[in-house]
Amino acid sequence: MAATNVEFFTGSQGVQAERIKFVTNLMSPAGIDPLEKLKVRIAAGTIHDSAERCDAPKCTPETRVAVQDNLYDCILDGDGEPEQPKKIKWVTGPAGSGKTAIMGLLSELCIEGGVLAATFFFSSWSGSIGRRRKTAFVTMIAHQLAQYHSHLCEEISRAIVSNPDIFNKTLHVQMRGHSTRLGVVKAERGAIIVDGLDECEAEQYHNTTAMGSESRSPPARTKEQDQLEILQVLQMASADPYFPFRILIASRPEHVFRKFFDPDTNPTPFARKLDLHEDYNADDDITLFFEVQFSRIRRWYNLPESWVSSEIIRALVEKASGQFIYAATIIRVLNTGHQESPEALLEAVLNMKATRKPTSNPLEQLDMLYTHILESSPDPLLSVQWIRSIDFLGRRWTCHPVHLASSNMNELLETEPKSSEAERFLGPLRSLIRIPSPSNQATTRYELYHKSLLDFFEDPNRCGKLHIQDAERLRFIWDRINQAFAKA
Repeated sequence: MAATNVEFFTGSQGVQAERIKFVTNLMSPAGIDPLEKLKVRIAAGTIHDSAERCDAPKCTPETRVAVQDNLYDCILDGDGEPEQPKKIKWVTGPAGSGKTAIMGLLSELCIEGGVLAATFFFSSWSGSIGRRRKTAFVTMIAHQLAQYHSHLCEEISRAIVSNPDIFNKTLHVQMRGHSTRLGVVKAERGAIIVDGLDECEAEQYHNTTAMGSESRSPPARTKEQDQLEILQVLQMASADPYFPFRILIASRPEHVFRKFFDPDTNPTPFARKLDLHEDYNADDDITLFFEVQFSRIRRWYNLPESWVSSEIIRALVEKASGQFIYAATIIRVLNTGHQESPEALLEAVLNMKATRKPTSNPLEQLDMLYTHILESSPDPLLSVQWIRSIDFLGRRWTCHPVHLASSNMNELLETEPKSSEAERFLGPLRSLIRIPSPSNQATTRYELYHKSLLDFFEDPNRCGKLHIQDAERLRFIWDRINQAFAKA
């Protein structure tokens, strides 16, 4: 192709300039800004500070300081190996150990320090399908890179213009198309933070419900396959010597992650994993959390300074076994009680008795607490049916969010219109499920506070007599749907 000569200031005289900046306005062949094409492919709810995450778990000030410092130092300095930096670090821990709260606070610290590249927070119980699946993973990272690093906009635009079908390609192709453009920022530091990757659901490309010998569709994909695909995509990007960012991945210690990060099966040099359960004693942080929260409750309810004693706090910390979700749920029990005082509610929690033989289950005390709360309902099994139905319908209805509003859920699940069944069966469980105020129920969904409640329901060894078989649960939903249509 012949070179094109472009002349500026032709015929001008006496032109003086200390600095001239030329801006290239890249447009796709269809005349659409490539970054606008990118924007329509994102899942905005996955960003750490999105409106959808306004009630996400947060660290109490002055807690988890050592963990935050460890991770922030890793972002800034890596492992002290500038020639061969280890760019991926795995943060793991059991349910309720505070992973999401820590990664959320770390994201804020990175913004303050000017080193945040991108965040992606998965959530398996979110009503937003983008937070549950891999579809928008690479596009979200590219979108944020362009947002936080304005000098990358042109490079990302070029990647889209040069491959107009890039959004229909595999994650590997998408990431390769964008990451190869990042060599211009070799010296730049930054962090890509991925939380809850173990909650990524499988994305299906074929009809997995077809029956009979005529069906030739391949087997349904598993969530482990999609989770591994994301791990491999990030591994591929980090292997490029010009890729400038550190990648932090937080998940439960599920098999797919243990195998991927095992040096005996994966030769990639990863940074040393951080295990919140093994590497850090959370007791001091949980103690501080209880002290701060009990102090607030004392002020709100004008309770004596002697409430709560240090002995009781130590007993609660011991029961928590390092699980922040246990401590957070107890505080919600005290804050959401409408009829009983905080003193009476705490006394009831302290007097909980095990209904089954003691086991080695580290979540045994959390299970006892969940059982205690659920049994405060006038019909615990029916309350469980309501919660599980709300979760099931919310994750499978890919419609406008307003259609999933709590008022619509009530109309679907109540046996009689305006019967107040929702308040009867869910009202006592406000420490487990976020219930919108009456004025917001037409636009706001029910939200569970933590995925560990669903884990509890799904394991008959944990929830005991509150366990409901899948067939029974689906029959309940089907009956209520039929009933709702009949009323309509």
